[in-house]
Amino acid sequence: MTKKPLRSRHWYGGADKDGFIHRSWMKNQGFPDQVFADKPVIGICNTWSELTPCNAHLRTLAQGVKRGVWEAGGFPVEFPVSSLGETQMRPTAMLFRNLLAMDVEEAIRAHGIDGVVLLGGCDKTTPGQLMGAASVDLPTIVVSSGPMLNGKWRGKDIGSGTDVWKFSEAVRAGEMTLAQFMGAESGMSRSAGVCMTMGTASTMASLVEAMGLSLPQNAALPAVDARRMALAHLTGMRIVEMVGEDLRLSQVLTKKNFENAIVANAAVGGSTNAVVHLLAIAGRAGIDLTLNDFDRLGGHIPCLVNCMPSGEYLMEDFCYAGGMPALLKQIADHLHADAPTVSGKPISTQWAEAENFNEDVIRPIDNPLVEAAGIRVLKGNLTPDGAVIKPSAATPELLTHTGPAHVFESIEDMKATIDDPDLPVTSDTILVLKGCGPKGYPGMAEVGNMPIPRRLVQEGVRDMVRISDARMSGTAFGTVVLHACPEAAVGGPLAVVKTGDQIKLDAAAGVLELLIDEAELAERLAQWKPAEPEFDRGYAKLYVDHVMQADRGADLDFLIGGSGDVVRRESH
Repeated sequence: MTKKPLRSRHWYGGADKDGFIHRSWMKNQGFPDQVFADKPVIGICNTWSELTPCNAHLRTLAQGVKRGVWEAGGFPVEFPVSSLGETQMRPTAMLFRNLLAMDVEEAIRAHGIDGVVLLGGCDKTTPGQLMGAASVDLPTIVVSSGPMLNGKWRGKDIGSGTDVWKFSEAVRAGEMTLAQFMGAESGMSRSAGVCMTMGTASTMASLVEAMGLSLPQNAALPAVDARRMALAHLTGMRIVEMVGEDLRLSQVLTKKNFENAIVANAAVGGSTNAVVHLLAIAGRAGIDLTLNDFDRLGGHIPCLVNCMPSGEYLMEDFCYAGGMPALLKQIADHLHADAPTVSGKPISTQWAEAENFNEDVIRPIDNPLVEAAGIRVLKGNLTPDGAVIKPSAATPELLTHTGPAHVFESIEDMKATIDDPDLPVTSDTILVLKGCGPKGYPGMAEVGNMPIPRRLVQEGVRDMVRISDARMSGTAFGTVVLHACPEAAVGGPLAVVKTGDQIKLDAAAGVLELLIDEAELAERLAQWKPAEPEFDRGYAKLYVDHVMQADRGADLDFLIGGSGDVVRRESH
């Protein structure tokens, strides 16, 4: 199958004790001799779990991959890695993204495989798998789990996450009954798959396709669409060819591919979480990617995909309108058309024959949903290392705003007081939340889109400027400043903001300023003291001791780069 000796031969090719052990124990599954003879061994890295509802169908999808591998002359072997259910894990799935990346890296390196298919979908599984795979650098391709079918309630489409936040606020405002709220629950998630809004899961699947890490249409085909199983089959065939070509992940993870992802993220109205994930993957791949690249490349790109939370449609509609190929064709002038892909052809081939079947879902570039919609990076004395905001999900009038801060010192403080009718806030107040960054939470939870104070919700207020060192769900919306760096827990300026301080936001200019005297700020920072460590053992301690800030992708400092695929010592 390949002129280059297969890596798996070091496991299965020897006529000695070690070869005997590796082959013999595999044969207890009924594999005959010939599968160990010069067939590329393809690992199917599966984040299936019933505790990760988005990925609960991936063992079925793996069967499609296996069919394709067998057809192309390979030997497929499926293996599990950690699975991170965004909706199920406490304190946040992000705490464990780097643990998944470690699991993936070591599982790939330790086993006798020649290429790998990554099966993921839920928010942190896709970036975690890519981080681990990049540190090994075998031929690698992605199959995403696909979005759920559109939610349905009372005769209309509803979107996961986005409508949860809207309905919740409507209940708090007295505009929706609790019975109605609970009635929408069963109609929200009607099939296997990830959020059908353009949340983080669908964003990352879209960027995987825009980066050429998957076959075309990977992003939007619904999880239960038969064409996704066919895509899995074709992917299984392609990974065998990639092994024969020795087309490794590093050859596709170039700076051009990352730059295309930044542009595509703006055009799809993608999640702010894409920033930390792309930075982390780049760190593993040895690519010089910074927050400045997001401003430089994405800030002026319009949002063309009319999907929640930025727009009104859902991923099923995006699929039927033409999906990522149709979208990429609209923004082709802003992309590196020659960027490499797992197909072995330039990315431009993926949109060459694309058609747009619904120009309200995928807007033409001269009729965008939002102008200049890319993630904006904000800097100033409040966030000297940067923060981010998503203009396409914000209230335009609030993107330039100066107002007094109301500070919540912790997530517990916020939850305990946000519904207090005497909370001293107005619609001009800027809500500030501390202690929710990588070290502070720990794990940088999706709590940055703080609820609007109940009294203001009842008065009709639906958005306010909010600032934190946290993240927010890709399905969320609002004028929310996130990923403030350095975070409060390490003594960043956010840590010393006081209620009543004036703060200036100018998203267009990329400015976020605490309007106090420089000497006063310096004095506050000098007096700041860190909290006592909360963790003294286990993964949480390892994470807190070694996690980097959001502007570095929140990876662990000792995991930057990779160790390759060579394992020199035998097991017996």
